[in-house]
Amino acid sequence: MNLSQLSQNLNIIARSVGAFIRQEAETFDTSTIEMKGFNDLVSYVDKQAEVQLVEGLRELLPEAGFITEEGTDSTKGERYNWVIDPLDGTTNFTHSLPIYCVSVGLLDGDEVVVGVVYDPSRDECFSAYKGGGAFCNANPIKVSEAPALGNALIATGFPYYDFGLMQQYLQVLGGFMAKSHGIRRLGSAALDLAYVAAGRCEGFFEYNLNAWDVAGGSIIVQEAGGRLSKFTSDGDYVFGREIVASNGNIHSEMQEIIQEHWKQTAE
Repeated sequence: MNLSQLSQNLNIIARSVGAFIRQEAETFDTSTIEMKGFNDLVSYVDKQAEVQLVEGLRELLPEAGFITEEGTDSTKGERYNWVIDPLDGTTNFTHSLPIYCVSVGLLDGDEVVVGVVYDPSRDECFSAYKGGGAFCNANPIKVSEAPALGNALIATGFPYYDFGLMQQYLQVLGGFMAKSHGIRRLGSAALDLAYVAAGRCEGFFEYNLNAWDVAGGSIIVQEAGGRLSKFTSDGDYVFGREIVASNGNIHSEMQEIIQEHWKQTAE
């Protein structure tokens, strides 16, 4: 498989779907919003964008299966599987807040080998493939060189439906507030990861995530020179429901703060 060519074609598909999302944003009717669960929104834009992605990706790599947020196709491939979030940041989208994106990653077994995160509002296409480096609109990107947490800006996500671990999470946030330049909550995990890769922030952490939230962005961070793990250990950060991403230099400091407050019973 030619990962370079696959990545280029994936970028074209993501841009096409992003153009559809951008067009729909101009006339989006909030009365069409559906609720999958408490504070878990979905719209026809999410669903149609996913249909378009599945159709394009099926032609691109016929032998691959799919792991999709909206359930358009759940056929698993023997080796390859596309992991798709058609509109990461749906809540932002429905409130006309222009921080959302298309996110797609390709799994070869358990390893992400190609990824794209496309922001239609800023027309920024972050992409990477295994061994090929990371890019934004075809320009190479790399993680920040900030040497320590005291020089870092940290991104995270806040719980929006499961508040059982809220007190522990607030303590973790307090630890980062006291030892970094600050914390940002953008509302799109995929863009958070892309921004770590591009050096716009030095670290990102969040729990209660799904594979489609992080698959596309994770390889972009990796190929940009960053590091990824679970909260207090290495392990499966794609399906493990929690992730720490950083420029590498501050990774241990991030894990130490989390470990101080994130007890084993919360895992």
